[in-house]
Amino acid sequence: MSERTEFGPGRPVVLRGGTVLPMDDRRQVLTHTDVLIVDDRIAAVGPDLPVPEGTVVIDATDGIVMPGMIDTHRHMWQTAMRGYGADWTLTQYFVWYYLEHGKLFRPEDVYAGNLLAAIEAVDSGVTTVVDWSHGLQTVDHADAAADALQSVPGRFVLAYGNIQQPPAEWTGAPEFRDFISRRITGDDMFGFQIAFDVTGDPAFPEKAAFEVARELGVAVTTHAGVWGATGDDGIKLMHDHGFMTPETVYVHAASLSADSYHRIAATGGSISVSTESEQSAGQGYPPTWAIRAHDIPVSLSMDTSVWWSGDLFSAMRTTLGADRSREHMQAQAKGDTVTHGSLRADQVVDWATRGGARALGRDHELGSIEAGKKADVVLIKNEHSPVSFPLLNPFGHVAFQAQRGDVHTVIVNGRVVKHEHRLVDVDLAAARRRIEQTVDHLRSTMGEEAWQKGMNPDIPETTILDNPYTYTDYHSSSTHSQ
Repeated sequence: MSERTEFGPGRPVVLRGGTVLPMDDRRQVLTHTDVLIVDDRIAAVGPDLPVPEGTVVIDATDGIVMPGMIDTHRHMWQTAMRGYGADWTLTQYFVWYYLEHGKLFRPEDVYAGNLLAAIEAVDSGVTTVVDWSHGLQTVDHADAAADALQSVPGRFVLAYGNIQQPPAEWTGAPEFRDFISRRITGDDMFGFQIAFDVTGDPAFPEKAAFEVARELGVAVTTHAGVWGATGDDGIKLMHDHGFMTPETVYVHAASLSADSYHRIAATGGSISVSTESEQSAGQGYPPTWAIRAHDIPVSLSMDTSVWWSGDLFSAMRTTLGADRSREHMQAQAKGDTVTHGSLRADQVVDWATRGGARALGRDHELGSIEAGKKADVVLIKNEHSPVSFPLLNPFGHVAFQAQRGDVHTVIVNGRVVKHEHRLVDVDLAAARRRIEQTVDHLRSTMGEEAWQKGMNPDIPETTILDNPYTYTDYHSSSTHSQ
């Protein structure tokens, strides 16, 4: 924990002399530029800015100043199991969380996961996160999730879900309405969505849940295009019943037809791409190439730390890699060569910032560095790293070179929450204790055999092909007698 008394409430902050990525339409790069923050807003952007008396000066020389990143889909409650499912497939994930052990999570376990995930997010420069919280088996779980998010100085959206009940059931419960009346107050730092999936059942059992969302005036976020789980039938049902809106966020969208992409594009929705997840778990190939072809807005997300990294640097890097890999493979299958890549570094940086703001309907105040916008700002600078220089292509540096350890300063809503690589006023030791208690509870309740089996799924047998170039009668000259 780091306590910095100089960052008092209401005290202006200026980041001096950095390379600023404002993330505007022109993809400008502003060198030797200052960003002045007063209260919760960006007051000015420019060189050698005059500042009010008492302003805290942060030296951004040789660093990159960019908007806070926005993650539009993270199962934060699962962070208590960080890395546990590293070798899972999507099927093993479903079995573990949906059918077996997800039911063992108590409200305090949801709190522990959300707390650690929230701290991890701001530490890595992710200033806004959509908590795709489908572990809310009871309202007590929901209150715990909200309590954890509101205890951390970041910007969060609680996407309320419950994988243990049908959406129509839990959205129609009186206690769900009571939760909303108590907890969803219009707080600028704490938003709300409803999270559930559409199976494609022709009876459309999710219809009532969509009607609740419409009545409440809140967005629906849904896992769409997940191979073997959600697909084109669900998209068609949503479209035919008028539930596809500009506010709807479709997560993954990796196994959809052109018809489904057309429907998403026509109704103004956006897609949250979780490349690490899609390329590893099996939802389908990361669909950025198809999304671009249909001109659908894109945001990035990291899905769950039970498998993958919890930062958007990894999301940007893997997204570029997956898109370019497919482009090369498609060309080479036809005997061609790609000479100019289609997806560029500045585009994925945009998806990690403005793309998230657009998906949340908040691009008028988040996702870019402009005077008058909310002061969610990140400084990437690491004087102790040989990877910090030379700084030639700032967009490429963010997408391919930077890591969470290079995040020097994070400002959320005008408040400095990390400085000089240290979190400010965050009790990491307390978060660790809570996580340890959750792990102890799950491990003891499951039993050691089930715990180990869940973490170490069976490995399919690998068939070794016969090699026609293996000659058993040949010996290297180095083995011959002299």
